Amino acid sequence: MDGLRPITVITGASSGIGEALAWVFARNGYALALVARRADRLNALADDIARAGGPRPLVIVDDLTQAGAARRIGEALSQRGAEPQYIVNNAGFGLIGRATERDRAEQLTMIDLNVRVLTELSLAFVDSLARHRGGILNVASIAGFLPGPGMAVYYASKAYVISFSEALSAELTDRNVRVTALCPGPVATGFQARAGLRPGGIGERSPLALPARRVAEIGYAGFMRGQRVVIAGAGNRIAMAFARLVPHGLLLPMIERRMRSAGNSPQKAL
Repeated sequence: MDGLRPITVITGASSGIGEALAWVFARNGYALALVARRADRLNALADDIARAGGPRPLVIVDDLTQAGAARRIGEALSQRGAEPQYIVNNAGFGLIGRATERDRAEQLTMIDLNVRVLTELSLAFVDSLARHRGGILNVASIAGFLPGPGMAVYYASKAYVISFSEALSAELTDRNVRVTALCPGPVATGFQARAGLRPGGIGERSPLALPARRVAEIGYAGFMRGQRVVIAGAGNRIAMAFARLVPHGLLLPMIERRMRSAGNSPQKAL
């Protein structure tokens, strides 16, 4: 549409990697629209970015798991004279525990957010992304390169994100729309508590852990270079190269033991 200003839409922007990505895009001169459920945190971040000298980001408070997220976001942007140049799909969560023992409704909600919403937002705004020669940055995980007993549904959801992003990148090449899957390793954020991980466990003491700020910087740089997949950190790249050489029959029990030692007691399935 004529006259609509380009904007970068970041989901899950209220904390962690999403918040860090907001700062990186803002420092590089991009106008932002921050999307999450927590209005207080979004407004605090928007105020901080404005105080740092950038334009105050638009704040869109939305529960993305409710149907129609792309329509609601599109309408909110249009009402404020904007349309997406970049979509950053960061919103998502994980759950630790055997899939047969976790609450099934909660696992389906995770699939909804990690897979369905990401797919919806990736496809909904392609025309405007093409107009502004922009792109899509999907936050995946190194978990997506492996099966994950103990976090089976989460690992599978991130495998989808990597596969979908690479394929979509090829499909959108002729429209000059870049698509990148950012694959962090352990990062100490609110993800651990939401997933049911014990304090001080995975993501906080791992030698592969990186701060969210560094993951965001690596992801942004790779995205702007047009990389299809960006694994954040040399240690994680080496670990994934090694993991590809090890038979899954050896890896699976190792991963499950690690998850059992890291997690709190899961909820029973309903």
